[in-house]
Amino acid sequence: MKKIFLIAAAASLFSLAATAQTKFAHVNFGELVQLMPEADSAMVQLEAANKEAQETYSSMVAEFQSKYDQFNQKQESWTPAVRESKQRELAEIQNRIQEFEQAIQQDMNQLQNTLMAPIYQKAQDVVKNLAKEKGVIYVYDASTLLYVDAAQSIDLTPEARTALNIPADKTLESVMAARQAAAQAQQAAPAGAQQ
Repeated sequence: MKKIFLIAAAASLFSLAATAQTKFAHVNFGELVQLMPEADSAMVQLEAANKEAQETYSSMVAEFQSKYDQFNQKQESWTPAVRESKQRELAEIQNRIQEFEQAIQQDMNQLQNTLMAPIYQKAQDVVKNLAKEKGVIYVYDASTLLYVDAAQSIDLTPEARTALNIPADKTLESVMAARQAAAQAQQAAPAGAQQ
């Protein structure tokens, strides 16, 4: 009986010792991904593809609008066959515009996934390697946690930033401000060019 009690006590102590050595860590994964230099390059490519898509869409809409205006102005003078042909042409252009909208949305999503997949993988690998180096068994995404006890959880974000070559002064706020300024400059450029 004494042996069973000693074995149970030893198992209990071993369990407590193992629990005491359990390390938890957290990282702001979304921040890491958005601040990586590779993410900047991906955003430039996405913005270029989006701009090209917008230009194509705008030209399609302009074509429709031009033909629609022509239809409204001249329909009274056309024969029924010409009017019907022009109505079919307008309907076909509308269908092409709708198909383009759907296709370009899928293409943009696919391009984003293609560009971002290696960035996510690189960030995951860095976090995993840091966790292994520190003997961490769980790493949580800090952006999804309601509470983190800093005394009991290791913040891997600073070391991951360094490993991913993210400059110390680069923040989400600075990235968002730069993107907003670029978007405003892009919107202002066409207006300035028209004057």
